Amino acid sequence: MLERVVDRLLGLPPAEGPPPVVTKELPIPMPDGVRLLADRYAPAGTTSAPVVLIRTPYGRGGLMGKIFGAAFARHGLQVVVQSTRGTFGSGGEFRPFHLEKEDGLATAAWLREQPWCDGRLAMAGGSYLGYTQWALGPYLDPPLEAMCLGITASEFISTFYPGGTLAADDMVSWSTLIGRQEQRFAALPNPFQTRRTRRAMTTLPISAADVAAIGKPVRFLQDVTAHAEPGDPFWSMVDHREEVAGLKTPVSMVTGWYDLFLAEQLRDFRTLAAAGRNPRITIGPWAHGEPGMLRVLVPDQISWLRAHLHGDSAQLRRAPVRIYLQGAGRWLDFDQWPPEETTAKPLHLQPIGGLGEDVPRDSVPAKFTYDPADPTPSVGGPLLTGKTKQRDNQAVEARSDVLVFTGAPLAADLDLIGEVSATIHVRTDLGHADVYVRLCDVDSRGVSLNVTEGILRLRPGFPESDVDGVVRASIELEPTAYRFRRGHRLRVQVAGGAFPRFARNHGTGEPLVSAVAGKPCRFEIFHDPAHPSHLTLPVFPG
Repeated sequence: MLERVVDRLLGLPPAEGPPPVVTKELPIPMPDGVRLLADRYAPAGTTSAPVVLIRTPYGRGGLMGKIFGAAFARHGLQVVVQSTRGTFGSGGEFRPFHLEKEDGLATAAWLREQPWCDGRLAMAGGSYLGYTQWALGPYLDPPLEAMCLGITASEFISTFYPGGTLAADDMVSWSTLIGRQEQRFAALPNPFQTRRTRRAMTTLPISAADVAAIGKPVRFLQDVTAHAEPGDPFWSMVDHREEVAGLKTPVSMVTGWYDLFLAEQLRDFRTLAAAGRNPRITIGPWAHGEPGMLRVLVPDQISWLRAHLHGDSAQLRRAPVRIYLQGAGRWLDFDQWPPEETTAKPLHLQPIGGLGEDVPRDSVPAKFTYDPADPTPSVGGPLLTGKTKQRDNQAVEARSDVLVFTGAPLAADLDLIGEVSATIHVRTDLGHADVYVRLCDVDSRGVSLNVTEGILRLRPGFPESDVDGVVRASIELEPTAYRFRRGHRLRVQVAGGAFPRFARNHGTGEPLVSAVAGKPCRFEIFHDPAHPSHLTLPVFPG
């Protein structure tokens, strides 16, 4: 009965036949003598068959075992769920992202030697489980038969440091999760711990937020704050971008418009498509790991695995790109990303808070002051935890440290499908500053809902300024597919930060790991014919 309920919740057809055979705590040796524990889930009667490898730091039991172990096996897939180094009984130290390539290769070699494995391997999972696939897939020979990449990317550096800032909310949240995940009852909702973690994000220096959140240091937060400067080679082992185009394994992806890995995952998709690898991707209206996403991800991965391991190819007959158009309530299919019908059109910041297609007329720059002691707050967006996705921005827009530019009511529906970017001409008095841009949808009641956003950290000499000290800041916003309804207005926010989603800019240039004191920074945002600050929008006809 429980198995049927799980299948129903996941959108899977009822499984037939006896339950899978489960073998617990298989010790898999690593080259350095460490043993990593794994559980094997095999359909009844399996003698020798392909293996789907799941490598996870989140434990082999509980929800992880029920979904990626038992549910996959009930639908004909032999699965091995392995705890990564230093987690849930596996030996060694869990230092995230370190040794995943080496441990993955050793695990694959061991599996291929087992009599119950026919030599064919595939991988599945999402988030960190997806990263373990990228750490192995491009380097394995013979290659994997299939990869199922949910809410993940071939490199995590851009997610750690979006636009050169630190993703403080996500980094502190994840550090708290992994730092206490093996404690008793850690998987249960804990409002006290949630409040404590949120408060810890305000800790200075931010490298001490782990102790403030759970009372002990977490190695990952120490690493991510100590190696936050641009070009630090410490994270080179996290970056597998150069291997993407050469990947020979068939790939299926699932992500969401409010997932923190969205931009990087779409970059991987474009790279694979350009190399002729024929990947597929599904993008829905989800944040990272929410139930709706899980319900789509699991059938997608099972169907992809069955197609490439068992020849069940019925589910392969679909377009390479399937996306949900927000605001329209529709799923759309395309042959490529971005859709070839999309046209890039500029939307200019205008004097006195206006927004329109015309190049602005002569005007004085708009001004505001960003104070790291009272950082501009973040609201919603693509976060790992907390209040994610779309939220009302009116309270933030009323602050004196946020500039707001609003267009006229739309005469017809406007669809944006594709990549969004901003060019902001800015001058600051400190040189060390962040430029944050957010696009919002304002309805007839004045409710302002965030659609997409981006940030760029400025440093003295980067980007280069003109003779008047004005910097041309090029900012990549998150990709989107969104319908602005007739009568709604587009609104652009410009600010000096969005905290705690992004770590505050102290204005001093002091390393993030030790920064405590800060200086207020004065901004001038230019919007004149010589400095036409604007967004570039992907307008889709129809």
